[in-house]
Amino acid sequence: MYHTTPSMKHNFNPLKASLLKGDKRYGIWHGIPHTYAAELCAGSGFDWVCIDGEHGPFTPDQILHHLQAIEPHEATAMVRVPSDDASMIKRVLDFGAQNIVVPMVESAEQAERIVRSMKYPPEGFRGVGGGIARGAQWNRIENYLQKANDQICSILQIESVKGVETLDDILKIEGVDVLFMGPADLAASMGYLGNASHDKVVETTVNCIKNIVAAGKIAGFLSTYPESIQAYTEAGATMIGVAVDTDILKEGTEELARRYKSHS
Repeated sequence: MYHTTPSMKHNFNPLKASLLKGDKRYGIWHGIPHTYAAELCAGSGFDWVCIDGEHGPFTPDQILHHLQAIEPHEATAMVRVPSDDASMIKRVLDFGAQNIVVPMVESAEQAERIVRSMKYPPEGFRGVGGGIARGAQWNRIENYLQKANDQICSILQIESVKGVETLDDILKIEGVDVLFMGPADLAASMGYLGNASHDKVVETTVNCIKNIVAAGKIAGFLSTYPESIQAYTEAGATMIGVAVDTDILKEGTEELARRYKSHS
């Protein structure tokens, strides 16, 4: 049976609060569509778990169930939606997600539209449906409508050459909380498909992170390369993604198979 955590009852977002204080928060990407995997990730000691609704085979119902599975643990849930579609963002917010990752952001106009889709009027155009929304605890959270805008964390991904070129304009948009670098897609966009640790990709990502931090925004990234993780962290990123659960399972099982089969 799933339980409602204190943060849900009071509409408080501990991840956003920590990031705004300048704390480093380490996380894991979650792509295995089973709540056992979500609970294993959430109880591992990481600060956040990102449910990947872009590349992971998650239905909307599964996203909801994985949010429920993560919430009893200390880790905070994030959801990467498939695109900047406002209807999907609205649904995920109503499910109870407070930290929304939007992929492939490439313009200030797109960034502004995304931010507005996450906020109630007058700051945005999020629809009001607290009576059937788990995020509002079905109107059990006192003053949810008045408090929700401040607790939502908008996390916009910069992962293309165009996104890099328009980053300065995106950084001017009020309400963007985190600019999250995606080196894998950026590498593909730069002509280095499959080589996210290429020197030019790392250099570009480092420069973007420095610009994000200089603009007073929170910088984040996902990388599984230790050298890149160190470089991006030293550049000032504080939302730090260091692993993907599917990779851990794949590499762990392959290593075990090699270890024992090599002696047979």
